[in-house]
Amino acid sequence: MNRPFVKMNGLGNDFVVVDAGAGPFRPTPAEVRAIADRQRGVGCDQLIALEPSRTGHAFMRVWNADGGEVGACGNGARCAGWLVMQAAGREIIDLETAAGVLSVRDAGREFVTVDMGAPGLGWRDIPLAQPMDTDQIDLCVQAGWPPPGCVSMGNPHVVFFVLDAEAAPVRRLGPIVERHALFPERANVGFAQIVGRDRIRLRVWERGAGLTKACGTGACAALVAAHRRDLADDTATVEMEGGELVIRWRPDDGHVLMTGPIAVEFTGRLS
Repeated sequence: MNRPFVKMNGLGNDFVVVDAGAGPFRPTPAEVRAIADRQRGVGCDQLIALEPSRTGHAFMRVWNADGGEVGACGNGARCAGWLVMQAAGREIIDLETAAGVLSVRDAGREFVTVDMGAPGLGWRDIPLAQPMDTDQIDLCVQAGWPPPGCVSMGNPHVVFFVLDAEAAPVRRLGPIVERHALFPERANVGFAQIVGRDRIRLRVWERGAGLTKACGTGACAALVAAHRRDLADDTATVEMEGGELVIRWRPDDGHVLMTGPIAVEFTGRLS
């Protein structure tokens, strides 16, 4: 394996992005883990390959740090989409993913907006192991917490509403809920604090990656879950350790739009 890569991050959620246009790039789970290793590899939350696409300007393939391939990554779409826009000399591109085609737009000053499409709200969309109202699912992991909500943003999310996100036991409960029997494809686990109707504080335990500095699809899921319960407006700023994203659940077509910054860290070659 000898491929050039770009190391990028969206609010500290970091990625190794490989251009696979010259030929197939199919790393084994062990190779993905080696690349993502922060001590002996490049180090990242996700590995991304940009491949040719028949329905968009590029196809984005994503692997989590544990070696498993996933369908969607919001911050990854902003970073990879920015690279594709730069290469194509365009301000808007279509980025194909396993979860569907995303519209990516240059928002200026290295900010990028991604139309993540409509959220999945049915129990099969998440998916859950059994029929259940996804607005408030039957899952109790901490006394006194209200039932969490579930949202699919191309990947499964469960969102707990807490009084203090910083005090939430993310490292203890995250891995337990991620692998709970209710989630056959595992789940990303969000701990959301409603600061105001236009502001949410969020920490996310990502399946296959652990506690990350930011999670784009997690921010989208938190806004959707909060708005469904009338805890937030249809547009809010979501604060995470790595920074802020502006999330809008557009009422006219039900699409979720995510806007935030990207950063290029360095380039190199995988060996």
